[in-house]
Amino acid sequence: MRLKHIKGAEDAVYNSIHCINLESIEKKTLKNCFSNPEKPLHIEIGTGKGQFIMELAHRNPDINYLGIERYSSVLLRACQKMDEMETPLPNLKFICNDAEVLPDFLNEGDVERIYLNFSDPWPKDRHAKRRLTSSRFLARYDRFLMHGGEIRFKTDNNDLFEFSVEEFKSNNWELTAITCDLHADAQLSDGNIMTEYEERFSKEGVKINMLIAKRK
Repeated sequence: MRLKHIKGAEDAVYNSIHCINLESIEKKTLKNCFSNPEKPLHIEIGTGKGQFIMELAHRNPDINYLGIERYSSVLLRACQKMDEMETPLPNLKFICNDAEVLPDFLNEGDVERIYLNFSDPWPKDRHAKRRLTSSRFLARYDRFLMHGGEIRFKTDNNDLFEFSVEEFKSNNWELTAITCDLHADAQLSDGNIMTEYEERFSKEGVKINMLIAKRK
């Protein structure tokens, strides 16, 4: 599906009080951009319009959340939702950038959990290294995820899920939970927060794959 460009979205996002402009901060100081940097930090890569991470931040005020989205026209909607709130979530920030830059701004052990929800499957084999669960990206996460930290991954794409399972195994990550039908799994679906995509797929009867991988 072609992404609709919104005129002025880039300026609006970079000027938003809810976004961190990486050009304005020093390397390795991203965690300090929160009012209480001592709280655990969880990040979502590919945060879209923010439905998932905003609900997480609302439910868990003792955790800091960072949403990463590379498309300003998409992230703009998340910023607008925050503006529309009577009291914006103090434990949630966004950045509009590619996930590749994260190791430059985070220290080893800064992040407790990573969420990857319905990431671009990059179906062509020659593009495999661009998948957010590829060995290339797992090595990046390893540079800032704490020992014992985890990745929670959801997708409707069966091929991407199979690829991801093998990538985690071959890179010495421990799979602590795995299902090919999340909404039929009583344990894993307990407290599950759905993204915009997940809501749509569920209505269409599409089964959702999920895994939890722990950093050894």
